[in-house]
Amino acid sequence: MSILALVRHGPTRWTEAGRIQGRTDVALSAAGRAAVRRWRLPTLLDEADWTTSPLLRTVQTARLLGAVELAFEPRLVEMCWGDWEGQTLTALRAADTQGMAENEARGLAFAPPGGESPRQVQQRLAPWLAAIANRPRPVLAVTHKGVIRAVFAWAAQWPMLGKPPVKLDWSSAHLFRIAPDGTPSVERLNLSLLPPEKAAP
Repeated sequence: MSILALVRHGPTRWTEAGRIQGRTDVALSAAGRAAVRRWRLPTLLDEADWTTSPLLRTVQTARLLGAVELAFEPRLVEMCWGDWEGQTLTALRAADTQGMAENEARGLAFAPPGGESPRQVQQRLAPWLAAIANRPRPVLAVTHKGVIRAVFAWAAQWPMLGKPPVKLDWSSAHLFRIAPDGTPSVERLNLSLLPPEKAAP
């Protein structure tokens, strides 16, 4: 078994505006770069092999975190949101309340028009997870919210209906143990990347 650590990229202007990014190649914002510069990886990842989605926001995050040797893995790219990229969920729900409710009630089969579902994300990740299953060192992947949620849903056996069994923090690393066949299980979630707050004088 190997250990996989997943980290979401830092904030972008679209993150801050609540816009769906998907495959749109948005760079980190100035605030996002400042936030990532404050992050500190746990020492257990000191010897990890770095990899990222090919999108700019993940590559920038990895570089700011200190990655030197960096592999690019297309299967770590964000879930495709098709026609909904650039929009907000609030606006989409307001425009078609019933249609959105029915789509979201599909759980792992939820899919935007022209996009992909979380189940399809899991399916494209499966061969990659199997390929890293016997790595002697941890793998640290900087990726996207949709990818992390898909791996978490698989590991936790959560059908993406109702509230998740654990609320994921996006300024944290999420650790999974990968079985020889590529099946993930939860190792440790919400391992904060934020430095401890200074004690008040």
